[in-house]
Amino acid sequence: MRSSSKVAKIGAVLVSFSLLCLAHRAIAIEGFGNKEDYEFPENFKFGVSTAAFQIEGAWNEGGKGESMWDTYLHQHPEYTLDHSNGDIAADSYHKYAEDVKLVKDLGVQYYRFSFSWPRLLPKGTDNKKNKDGIDYYHRLLKELRKANLTAMVTLFHWDMPTPLMDLGGWSNPKMVDYFLDYARFVFTEFGDEVKIWTTMNEPQQHCYNGYGTNYFVPALESGGIGDYLCSHYMILAHAKAYRLYEKEFKPYQNGRVGITLDAFWAEPKNSIDPIDIEAAERYRQMRVGIYAHPIFSKVGDYPPLVRNIIDGNSRQQNFTRSRLPVFSQDEIQEIKGSSDFFGLNHYTTYLMSQPTVNDTWTIPSWDHDTFVRMEQNPAWPIPGADWLSIYPPGIRKLLNWIKNNYGDMPIIITENGMCDFGGLMDYTRVQYYNDYLYQTLLAMKKDYVNVEGYFAWTLLDDFEWTDGYATKFGLYEVDFNSPERTRRKKLSADNYRNIVMTRKIDFDYIKQPRMKKLPYQRNEENIV
Repeated sequence: MRSSSKVAKIGAVLVSFSLLCLAHRAIAIEGFGNKEDYEFPENFKFGVSTAAFQIEGAWNEGGKGESMWDTYLHQHPEYTLDHSNGDIAADSYHKYAEDVKLVKDLGVQYYRFSFSWPRLLPKGTDNKKNKDGIDYYHRLLKELRKANLTAMVTLFHWDMPTPLMDLGGWSNPKMVDYFLDYARFVFTEFGDEVKIWTTMNEPQQHCYNGYGTNYFVPALESGGIGDYLCSHYMILAHAKAYRLYEKEFKPYQNGRVGITLDAFWAEPKNSIDPIDIEAAERYRQMRVGIYAHPIFSKVGDYPPLVRNIIDGNSRQQNFTRSRLPVFSQDEIQEIKGSSDFFGLNHYTTYLMSQPTVNDTWTIPSWDHDTFVRMEQNPAWPIPGADWLSIYPPGIRKLLNWIKNNYGDMPIIITENGMCDFGGLMDYTRVQYYNDYLYQTLLAMKKDYVNVEGYFAWTLLDDFEWTDGYATKFGLYEVDFNSPERTRRKKLSADNYRNIVMTRKIDFDYIKQPRMKKLPYQRNEENIV
């Protein structure tokens, strides 16, 4: 998931403010007519998500190789807000059995986690496989089966093996081959135990923040060039891994393979201004459509709007060729339809408007190509990291946008959650889940969006990239000052369990004092 390198220093004040603003009942625009519509169907997939680098630790144990995050943070300890790294993290490598019990206690049926590429292939290539790493994931999967939990495994959640990053990472076309080798190895070794796969997690955040800027490792700052190369080859690598599974493994393993894309909802700042409406749609196409259109649209390839913008800007900037690479006709066909579901990570909404002469970006850059001013509504609370404000209707609008653009493709919300600065009495998180899940229900029941599952982010407080351990997303608290990395349940864990077990949202399950309603709230009397 995304985190910001600019986290407010006055955490306690923000948490108090957020509690006051969010201590309310259901956030929604409308209610249901029938009580049955207020419930999630029995076959709805409830789960919880984690990622290897963010929780495992054991960075140099059991034959694991270095990831680019290991290498970079050891060389640049000042990079994270609290000067921390992922060497120990939540120590899930040693405490995996305890963590499986926590997943089980939530009542969910699914656990989404990622394989650490360098733990399995220490040099990144398949000529050297790490038996200890292989055994570790077999033990984890066995523990999940014992708990009657279904695994959903992500192949790449940003922990590129350092030897491959030294070759240029995703800006190098050879990475497509190396990822395909990795996928073949993983499907062969674990395919009998794993039936739901995602190839890539949030390529937009990874490429934009890591290759285009310095917000994430590898911090290349190659805006408008490196980030598009990264995107291009990640899409190709995903498609090749999908076709590999489809041809060689699916006939007897019978699993599903998808990709997880992230998306902020882009809300026009002025909802009736055609210029702001156009700016919001331009942002959606430049940040979501650039990945989704090649895979999920009927025609494939990059969205025409994206192609025209980047090609045109490249010509004006005197580039010999477009900064956005071109797929061959064979590649367009290979990529099109290469996902069994639309994996969606969503956290927040931004207001979009047309830039003014005072808006400046590096040229070239993805931001300059997008040419949209992003800002937050000051009425929307920010309980933790400064990039995540709370606007629950955004998830319903986003789900509808996906349906309207890509048809009735099944959607699995693979991440949704919010951060604060810690504490077990996390009323704000309780309300966040209630309200975002309510909006998801509205999308399903009233708009007929094909949402088949929801995974909360995240099981444990974890290493949140450039924020280190300053911001907390977990349903369970982790004491990072304790050698035992002690886990403790938060209120939100009990609340999420109640939703999962009853298949409905009880807004009174965890009581909160009444507070002033926010602009997007409805009257609680309308709740059926």
